[in-house]
Amino acid sequence: MTHHVPEGLPGELEHYIGGEFAGSVSGRTFDVLDPVSNTPYVTAAAGQAEDVDRAVAAARTAFTEGPWPRMLPRARARVLNKIADAVEAQDERLAELETFDTGLPITQALGQAQRAAENFRFFADLVVAQADDTYQVPGRQVNYVHRKPVGVAGLITPWNTPFMLESWKLAPALASGCTVVLKPAEFTPLSASLWAGIFAEAGLPPGVFNLVNGFGEEAGDALVKHPDVPLISFTGETTTGQTIYRNCATHLKGMSMELGGKSPAIVFADADLDAAIDSTLFGVFSLNGERCTAGSRILVERPIYDEFCARFAARAANIVVGDPHDPATEVGALVHPEHHDKVMRYVELGKTEGRLLAGGGRPAGLDSGNYVAPTVFADVPPTARIFQEEIFGPVVALTPFDTEAEARSLANGVKYGLAAYLWTSDLQRAHTFAQSVEAGMVWLNSHNVRDLRTPFGGVKASGLGHEGGYRSLGFYTDEQAIHVSLGPVHATRFGSVRKGQS
Repeated sequence: MTHHVPEGLPGELEHYIGGEFAGSVSGRTFDVLDPVSNTPYVTAAAGQAEDVDRAVAAARTAFTEGPWPRMLPRARARVLNKIADAVEAQDERLAELETFDTGLPITQALGQAQRAAENFRFFADLVVAQADDTYQVPGRQVNYVHRKPVGVAGLITPWNTPFMLESWKLAPALASGCTVVLKPAEFTPLSASLWAGIFAEAGLPPGVFNLVNGFGEEAGDALVKHPDVPLISFTGETTTGQTIYRNCATHLKGMSMELGGKSPAIVFADADLDAAIDSTLFGVFSLNGERCTAGSRILVERPIYDEFCARFAARAANIVVGDPHDPATEVGALVHPEHHDKVMRYVELGKTEGRLLAGGGRPAGLDSGNYVAPTVFADVPPTARIFQEEIFGPVVALTPFDTEAEARSLANGVKYGLAAYLWTSDLQRAHTFAQSVEAGMVWLNSHNVRDLRTPFGGVKASGLGHEGGYRSLGFYTDEQAIHVSLGPVHATRFGSVRKGQS
């Protein structure tokens, strides 16, 4: 298989602090692998606490002394639209680099680059249109809400679709007037390195955006614990989120955490079976299965279970796995050999917990690289680990049900609660069942189609807080209530009577 290597790759990825690129104070670096060859293609500066200190100091200075927090929303929106223009202008290059760094299929990486541009356009529009509440007591008082940016926002992002997910945090944080320190995932720092040039060209003042590469246990931990970072937005694995939660508590930091998922797709016998199969296949195998909202548990009503299993498995076996840069590829290489090994351990475990219908190992003809054939297990009991635990790869568990009550119990019977997908032609059941599912988001007769105005987030072990639309702007701003009297205030006159007088 051809190994595509983009031209013009950097030799080293540095931090970006106060408008300048810089290595780590310690000089420490780490190797970054590409997921097709699993060989190092670049070294990245390994950020430590002292590098985070420098980045936070630059962001803090830009917040307290710079123009960005004090600019009118329209002025900030103009910069955000220029950022969107720059992203759109180089979307093919961004997709090429993202595919090389993550193993995502090139067509899907291109879509993610375009979504990143849309995120900036959306929040540029939203911050201009934002209105605050005013409450009047006629003739006596006007009370209004004043929003102001919180300060330095710490942003910690994952390695699946990294550029788009970085934009999801950067756009509302910057639109709100915050300054930021971004800590991208250590597996995939390449596309994050492009933000510096994009922001500088768009006119973002120095120090408003800062980036520190490194490991979560070092750079991420220092960012979470830094006393001058009042809020943390984190997307990643649940166990890491629990650690961040504990560390944020010491300083009473604001937190928004979108964590893991084990999302169910529930298919009733009256569903449009063709559409349900198309959608559930895409929902679990797109983005290589490395997506938090993947419908990785498919619950199917008994009368159509055998047909669904047979048709789903046949389609899964026909999925094109191969070179991520080939437009025909539907599933590429997993991000890193460590993650590949984890997913393969679950595949082997699944062979003891369910009935293997498709996949189950390395695809034929792909003897190197982090490839896993799309894998389908049927008859998976709810006690199975592949039913309960997040795999984050192209692996799906199929389970039958007989009644709505059983389907509801199966859907809710895991610790996660991020997304759910429901397939039925019964309108009443669609709404009542959806409202009973323990998930932050439910799609009816659809896979994950995002509306940026709506809340995004989960319940239970899938997260804390919601972002999206005005909720994102609300997270990055403080609400201050200001009360204005319109006439004389008649207060009880403490101390107006001399002692000893009645």
